[in-house]
Amino acid sequence: MSKDTFSLLSQDDLYLFNEGSHIRLYEKLGAHLATVDGEDGTYFAVWAPNAEQVYVMGDFNGWQKKGFKLKACGSSGIWEGFIPGLGRGSLYKYHIASRVHRYRVEKADPLASYCEVPPRTASVVWDLSYDWNDGEWMRERKHKNALDAPIAIYEVQLGSWMHVPEDNNRPLTYRELAPKLADYINKMGLTHVELMPVMEHPFGGSWGYQVTGYFAPTSRYGIPQDFMYLVDYLHQHNIGVILDWVPSHFPTDTHGLGFFDGTHLYEHADVRKGFHPDWKSHIFNYGRHEVRSFLLSSALFWLDKYHVDGLRVDGVASMLYLDYSRKKGEWIPNQFGGRENLEAVSLLRRFNEEVYKNFPDVQTIAEESTDWAMVSRPTYIGGLGFGMKWDMGWMHDTLDYITKDPIHRKYHHNKLTFRMLYAFSENFILSLSHDEVVHGKASLLSKMPGDDWQKFANLRLLFSYMFTQPGKKLLFMGDEFGQWREWNHETSIDWHLLQYDRHQALQKLVGDLAHLYRREPALHELDFEWKGFDWIDCNDSLGSVLSYLRRGKSSDDIILVGCNFTPIPRDQYRIGVPRGGYWQEILNSDADGYWGSGMGNKGGLQTENIPYHGKPFSLNITLPPLAAVIFKSPGT
Repeated sequence: MSKDTFSLLSQDDLYLFNEGSHIRLYEKLGAHLATVDGEDGTYFAVWAPNAEQVYVMGDFNGWQKKGFKLKACGSSGIWEGFIPGLGRGSLYKYHIASRVHRYRVEKADPLASYCEVPPRTASVVWDLSYDWNDGEWMRERKHKNALDAPIAIYEVQLGSWMHVPEDNNRPLTYRELAPKLADYINKMGLTHVELMPVMEHPFGGSWGYQVTGYFAPTSRYGIPQDFMYLVDYLHQHNIGVILDWVPSHFPTDTHGLGFFDGTHLYEHADVRKGFHPDWKSHIFNYGRHEVRSFLLSSALFWLDKYHVDGLRVDGVASMLYLDYSRKKGEWIPNQFGGRENLEAVSLLRRFNEEVYKNFPDVQTIAEESTDWAMVSRPTYIGGLGFGMKWDMGWMHDTLDYITKDPIHRKYHHNKLTFRMLYAFSENFILSLSHDEVVHGKASLLSKMPGDDWQKFANLRLLFSYMFTQPGKKLLFMGDEFGQWREWNHETSIDWHLLQYDRHQALQKLVGDLAHLYRREPALHELDFEWKGFDWIDCNDSLGSVLSYLRRGKSSDDIILVGCNFTPIPRDQYRIGVPRGGYWQEILNSDADGYWGSGMGNKGGLQTENIPYHGKPFSLNITLPPLAAVIFKSPGT
């Protein structure tokens, strides 16, 4: 095949792309190093169906707009061509001459695998070769990502986790992050990291949620192979990696996807469907076949080329509802007159089907803030097909409760108990994410009522309650040691606080809770099933006390939890239990080592043959102030 006729695109590729079923466009479109007729060079392919002509321009030709002319690939809308002598590291853009309104524009490559460091916007010719060393993890990860496995996620924004003070306070690179983050995650007993968007984005203040490079890790912290190294290193240290993925919207930057070929190619033309009023960004046209191929390919790209273990889909609610954040008259009903975005529903179902078909050992996670039914249920019974869903209701209700002065909590007891009416309708993750510690909401520690001791006690109680409730866990960086100020993406989290005992103690508690959660089957095996949870007493609103059991698959695995949400110690507090014998106190959030008052149950208690709470035995326990105590059943 000559240089003039060389193509990576087969007729099947073109058919699948135009049909909306191509899930590996990254192997065909974009820039690919190739050898043709014995000559090395780069093959380019880009979708621009309304272009009159497309050129490749770059540092190799002095950025002349009418540089290398691409040729149309039939009626597919794709333009392609091979440039001899052009190699790895070359900068390029597409100059698009539209047949519409004589529109002319320079665009970054939508399928670039590497980009210039922002604020520069050119794409970079690159390859994704890498020698992976995570074979053991990849073989075993189906057990680590299973629904009955302990999953405790640490949410991280890479640019603000840790800085280098001696080097102009810059963020760590991908390779510098790898050992530090792995050591920290393992010390804390957490199982996965969730990285806020690493896909290339022009504006750092968007935290990565305004994506222009859906196939490129941001170059702010290194080259693609450096990011591979980070994932690889975490895997070698038994840590899963989840990425935020943002198919809900994209920015309006000129070099990006918007108005790509002089028409609304990726986005809806009608602003009532194609423009997001909250984020001032474009919304994908989910019904357009080629856009579906683009988004499906982006999702599978990260699972395939970067070995990631899950995708958390951002802004699902904004995709599902045509009237999301819109007033009457600002949205268009679907064909049946409803508010549901049927095209987005179809895409999300297809996304989940393709992910689980091709990578059955990963998980997809929905950030969905409404009561849309069956988000984490299979598509064949009408669900959206996600593996798990953030429990936004739990987060809102629990924070609303825990931030109230304890004297008023008895009037809001239902904020804690309501969740159990719906807790097993979805596969929920209990999330305390970055969204709860920005934009004037205050840090978790600062939200807590009372003096400093009570603030720390309340936060210890919140974490203890979270780790013992049914559901997987997610905690944002800095919360685990009690950051006082809100998160700021431009600076590191406040590691210096760990010089103080109270912050060290809080960090130790979170680590101990995470290790306990992993170690005890009763705390994770049945996170998504009713038989994994029993109320003992959910009605003590006057005392602001909750008591409940967690159960594992084995009848021997039983954990008892008592939570006192007031600063008043409860001595001689009787709790019914299903089994006689000695119940060991395996964690007390009020212990001296956690900067607590040191009240407790001296390591455990013997049951009494006094039926209580409908159980044949009971314990007469001490409930410390603003604290949780956790007991393990005898014989387990």
